[in-house]
Amino acid sequence: MTNKVVGLVFLGLIIGITAFAQNGSTEQLTVPLSSPGKPYSLKVQMVRGSIKVVGSASSEIQINATPRAEDERRNRQQVVNGMKRIDSAGSFEVTAKEADNNVTVNTGNPNKAVDLELKIPQDVKLKLGTVNGGEISVDNVSGQLEISNTNDKITLTNISGSVVANTVNGDITVTFSKVDANAPMAFSTLNGDVSVTLPAGTKANLKMKSDNGEIFSDFDVVIDKTPQKTEKTNSAGMYKIKRDDWVYGKINGGGAEMMMKNMQGNLYLKTSSK
Repeated sequence: MTNKVVGLVFLGLIIGITAFAQNGSTEQLTVPLSSPGKPYSLKVQMVRGSIKVVGSASSEIQINATPRAEDERRNRQQVVNGMKRIDSAGSFEVTAKEADNNVTVNTGNPNKAVDLELKIPQDVKLKLGTVNGGEISVDNVSGQLEISNTNDKITLTNISGSVVANTVNGDITVTFSKVDANAPMAFSTLNGDVSVTLPAGTKANLKMKSDNGEIFSDFDVVIDKTPQKTEKTNSAGMYKIKRDDWVYGKINGGGAEMMMKNMQGNLYLKTSSK
């Protein structure tokens, strides 16, 4: 088993809030694969910052990491009992662990926002996640994608394969060049639009719900006309009636399940031929 850990650390001490705000230099990290050209997986998990991934013809993973200047420090007290505050330029850390073509990338301090840009070999099993302070974007990648954000949008372009994407506050926009016909997919957010563009011949069983929005499609969707299911329960004297409010349908005769849902916003299912 091959196990390699590579990382970059940037440390500095600069006096003065103006100098601290200028902290934003980009550092670069290159991660070779144990078996270039063979299937590999990449997982990037962080708390604060954005993630941008672009597929390329390279056999290595290139990571550009840029720490953000913390503007909120401007509001901190400058003088206490006649003593002036000395500001640190802060630190950031990015580590990448590679073992048998499985790569894991992490950032160190969860309170430090870092923006990551990665150029990767195109065919990948990709898992990305961030929580605050940045969007996730992926372009020109093929494989299985699992994308999770919390407080920003997800944008996936020129994707070949399958996607599971979810966020809480933000739009989800996905454009496929080719779809894995056998893979179920899901796209969900609470507050934002969900827009998925598919090749015209895509076959799928649709399961869609927008609590406070509308559903639009330029596909010829065959809607399931069977009555909505109603569930009645009685527990400890409490009676409950629940009606299934999902919309079920098929495109091009049906195929793997595709789920789209949100609470606030619209759902858009588009064909790339229009």
